[in-house]
Amino acid sequence: MKIYEELQARGLIAQVTDEEEIRELINNGKATFYIGFDPTADSLHVGHFMALCLMKRLQMAGNKPIALIGGGTAMIGDPSGRSDMRQMMTNETIAHNCECFKQQMSRFIDFSEGKALMVNNADWLMNLNYVSLLQEVGSHFSVNRMLAAECYKQRMEKGLTFLEFNYMIMQSYDFFELFQKYGCNMQFGGDDQWSNMLGGTELIRRKLGKNACAMTITLLLNSEGKKMGKTQSGAVWLDPNKTSPFDFYQYWRNVADADVLKCIRMLTFLPLEQINEMDGWEGSQLNQAKEILAYELTKLVHGEEEAIKAQTSAKALFSTGAAQDMPTCELEEADFTEGNIDILTLLVKSGLATSKSDARRAVEQGGVMIGVIKVTDVKETYTKEVFKEEFILKKGKKQFRKIVC
Repeated sequence: MKIYEELQARGLIAQVTDEEEIRELINNGKATFYIGFDPTADSLHVGHFMALCLMKRLQMAGNKPIALIGGGTAMIGDPSGRSDMRQMMTNETIAHNCECFKQQMSRFIDFSEGKALMVNNADWLMNLNYVSLLQEVGSHFSVNRMLAAECYKQRMEKGLTFLEFNYMIMQSYDFFELFQKYGCNMQFGGDDQWSNMLGGTELIRRKLGKNACAMTITLLLNSEGKKMGKTQSGAVWLDPNKTSPFDFYQYWRNVADADVLKCIRMLTFLPLEQINEMDGWEGSQLNQAKEILAYELTKLVHGEEEAIKAQTSAKALFSTGAAQDMPTCELEEADFTEGNIDILTLLVKSGLATSKSDARRAVEQGGVMIGVIKVTDVKETYTKEVFKEEFILKKGKKQFRKIVC
């Protein structure tokens, strides 16, 4: 099976322009393609996972990826799927986030010997002359068509700033620049990016002629994939300092039964033949499938050693109630008040709750346990002495911390 057909079989392709040309380029390793990543945080999260895996698959088939870091577009903010305007970031914050992205992407993409590129659109967007941009690019866009795009329609009632209105033009200009500078002939993005992506394709063809090779393709579940990155206590990051390998493993170990085979098909590099054999799995077999998913993705992000540790630790936790390599929270003297620490503070300190109100809800809903004992009193406190023995704090079925002092 060739790579384009494999992407279809894995459920990754939703919409394309020029399908036969795209198939020809990808299957013969002639595509130079880009995917954009706006650096809105200092780590990628699992919502970016599908795009990173796609880049890796296509590179393995001989195609050349361009990872476009949106240092310029991050100054504007993509209105797609948002109910309000994104908070503005400083240049220093954006530069720091871009550097963090580079390090994490290198685990997926081989940037050696010109096999892939990483570029920052701030290099051209920040130096644009406004009047020249209006003349050269703005004249190719219909305001009526832009307002009809899904990425803008959902914001019209609540208000769309002129700043955000320009995002489509900026993203389209990115493709134009990449086409001219690097021979980029294809762009990939989520299904929520379709309008923005078509803008880039049309810009190239209008400025350089209809025969200019510029194509688009979208990923079936990328907008759903963005939701994958969020849990009740925050985002699931690829940075091990923000989400430990154990928590990362546990996140995938606890996906819904209905999603596990879909995730294995789209995100792992297991052969399709092996995955297809799992289609009829039910009951306890689905738990085995979840372990396979969690192990494969943890290995991909954090390496085989960490994946083995996380899997071993998770199995030990469920069989004995304890885990050798469970994420640990170390308490400091300042965390105690008169020698005691309350359960709400403990949940926040450990990272199992985002705030004391979040912690209170977890306790009141019966989702917090110390070992096998459920915590029922939001005013429960603990002295330093109790942490000298094994102290395992649990929130729900998915999140655990070993507390030490």
